[in-house]
Amino acid sequence: MTPTEMEARIVRYGDLRPCKTAFIDAHTPGSNQKENFTIIGGGVSESADQHVHIQDTPGFNIGAAGQPPKCRNSLHSHRTAEVFFVLKGRWRFFWGRWGDAGEVVLEEGDIFNIPTGIFRGFENIGIDYGMIMAILGGDDAGGGVIWAPQVIEDATDHGLVLGENGKLYDSKKGVSLPDGIKPMPLLTDEELKAFPEPSTLDVVPHYVARYWDLMALSDKQPAKVIGENGILRDKPGFEVELLSRGSISPNEHTHNHHTILMPMRGHWRLDWMSGSTTLNPGDTCAVPPGTAHALYPAMTGEASLYRVFSNDDPAGDTWLG
Repeated sequence: MTPTEMEARIVRYGDLRPCKTAFIDAHTPGSNQKENFTIIGGGVSESADQHVHIQDTPGFNIGAAGQPPKCRNSLHSHRTAEVFFVLKGRWRFFWGRWGDAGEVVLEEGDIFNIPTGIFRGFENIGIDYGMIMAILGGDDAGGGVIWAPQVIEDATDHGLVLGENGKLYDSKKGVSLPDGIKPMPLLTDEELKAFPEPSTLDVVPHYVARYWDLMALSDKQPAKVIGENGILRDKPGFEVELLSRGSISPNEHTHNHHTILMPMRGHWRLDWMSGSTTLNPGDTCAVPPGTAHALYPAMTGEASLYRVFSNDDPAGDTWLG
């Protein structure tokens, strides 16, 4: 693989292209300043304006959300896994039909394997622009977002209508639903009963891992976060590890699966047979199967990196009760 070919498989943080109209709450006050990024795969964006950096998916999607302070993402659910780690800022995640069943605050580097099948939302509670990186299970990320009924109702009041085809129509731009396309129906009371309401104590001990705990666990070998022998519940269709300076070997190695490298702290040197490059925090690199490569911190100081593998585990429901 030439340097040019490898660079095409790296999405640099500074090159990320945001979409501010990705979802139905794009005009709703309190949510109208958020930015959505699709890095690998199409994700679950409802807007034709969303730019996709790398189309091919390795069995999962990679995306990100950027929000200024006090901006929130409205309550929604997914049919497959949704895993976040905090790249920048301080974030509150909350869940339940009305967002009051439970909550947790995540700091930089913390990771949350949000149980599938529950309504969830999140907000930047820090003082600066924040960024969270996301991993969504499945090649098609489960076919879209399921919104809490009040989110759709609020959006309609501010000019955005979601069609039953999963696409957004903005009446502020003079766009209306096409002939034959009905609005997305609201979930019925009976359908809403299928969405669990786990408490904070039900979720946090089993689905949240703290960065500094993972750093301690990665002192001699990669910290297994999600997947076989992972410290978090569930096998959502991919595996996640945290690597630090003490757990990485500079020796060249290969994997028989797709490998996604997502630096958290420090600068990382990636070498392969015909080239070398540096990966920085916020960058995302997709290493193809069978590509011999070596990875190690390029400078002294704190260094950490999330590594995501594809596997054969199903990407379905994750709530274990």
